[in-house]
Amino acid sequence: LPLLFLLQVGFFPSECVELINDKVPQSVTNSVPKPVSKKHGKLITFLRTFMKSRPTKQKLKQRGILKERVFGCDLGEHLLNSGHDVPQVLKSCTEFIEKHGIVDGIYRLSGIASNIQKLRHEFDSEQIPDLTKDIYIQDIHCVGSLCKLYFRELPNPLLTYQLYEKFSDAVSAATDEERLVKIHDVIQQLPPPHYR
Repeated sequence: LPLLFLLQVGFFPSECVELINDKVPQSVTNSVPKPVSKKHGKLITFLRTFMKSRPTKQKLKQRGILKERVFGCDLGEHLLNSGHDVPQVLKSCTEFIEKHGIVDGIYRLSGIASNIQKLRHEFDSEQIPDLTKDIYIQDIHCVGSLCKLYFRELPNPLLTYQLYEKFSDAVSAATDEERLVKIHDVIQQLPPPHYR
């Protein structure tokens, strides 16, 4: 059908195109494909058995084969899997910043990209990196950048898509006092993992 349409519209001159309908052997056009289950019965049986015998997610985690993601994972799901109230990455980073990072622009200036990636990899590997190493003490901004990266990669933002309109209305309130009351009210509506 598309070829006939193109011929009619004039994309290809008809004298340059040879239709092959008449040249296809009848044995090919009349053949009916055999059911897969008869032809590949043993393979299908093997695949079904293999899929049923797969270890559970919990067993894979116990063996150390499956690692839970930290970055880019839903906040509620991550906390449920890790058993924490607050993500370890945020806990470690904020404690470090409160102790060593009270400097101008801690969240404004970016850290060195390679340091940020090292930290990210360690947290994603379910390790707690030693933030007091010289490499991080000398580049305190990489820890602040890691926090921002964590929040930026959340599939559902910290303040959630669902409450976006309410937060937007709250910050648009006329007076500071009214704004504070409205923002406080919306924060109370956050899901527990996001609220914490």
